[in-house]
Amino acid sequence: MEKVTPRVIRKAKSVNRKLSVLTAYDYPLAKILDEAGIDIVLVGDSVGNVVLGYKNTRPVTMEDMVHHTKAVARGVKRALVVADIPYRSNSVKNAKRLVKAGAKAVKIEGVKGVKAIVKAGIPVMGHLGYLPQSGKKPKVQRSKKIVKDARELEKAGVFAIVLEMVDPKIAKEVTKTVKVPTIGIGSGKNCDGQVLVTYDLIGLSDWSPKFVKKTVSLKDQISRAVKKYIARVKK
Repeated sequence: MEKVTPRVIRKAKSVNRKLSVLTAYDYPLAKILDEAGIDIVLVGDSVGNVVLGYKNTRPVTMEDMVHHTKAVARGVKRALVVADIPYRSNSVKNAKRLVKAGAKAVKIEGVKGVKAIVKAGIPVMGHLGYLPQSGKKPKVQRSKKIVKDARELEKAGVFAIVLEMVDPKIAKEVTKTVKVPTIGIGSGKNCDGQVLVTYDLIGLSDWSPKFVKKTVSLKDQISRAVKKYIARVKK
């Protein structure tokens, strides 16, 4: 299969090919996603609340992201590895650290700092709508400013834009307005692709958003397996 690059992702929109994106934070899960044919493996700062036990993504450090990006990169041969720049770490220097760790692109929340990183030769995926690093309670975003910000990101040189919890009508307008692909999460069906936290998809999270359709409940399966193991040990 063709190796996925930022250029391949950009081209997908022009040929109307939908893009699939999932998160990974370690080698074995990254390898599974890659071999299954996922387009983009996102090393999200969601590692904070999904894996590290934080209440939100804000406590995640660059050291955390570098560590997990290295692990994911070892497991991926074909998909595009994109790593989040964590809260208050947005700089060309830190973007380069993530690339050195194995990421082929970085993701940034908001508009600030994107142009400088693109200018440094590092591919950037934008992120608009609900911004987890804001620390605010998740809710659907309905501001028309999102359309303006999307145009600004496109002008700055991003190769794709994540739209998180954006009103579907606005997400549709953004998708029609910009030439780069939009990747939706809780933003309706009219985006050019979709992204989910893998732990939500496979039922390993304690809580998951209403828009997530679980395909399996691994949490229950693992619990049953552990209980059977305990019973065998006791015998």
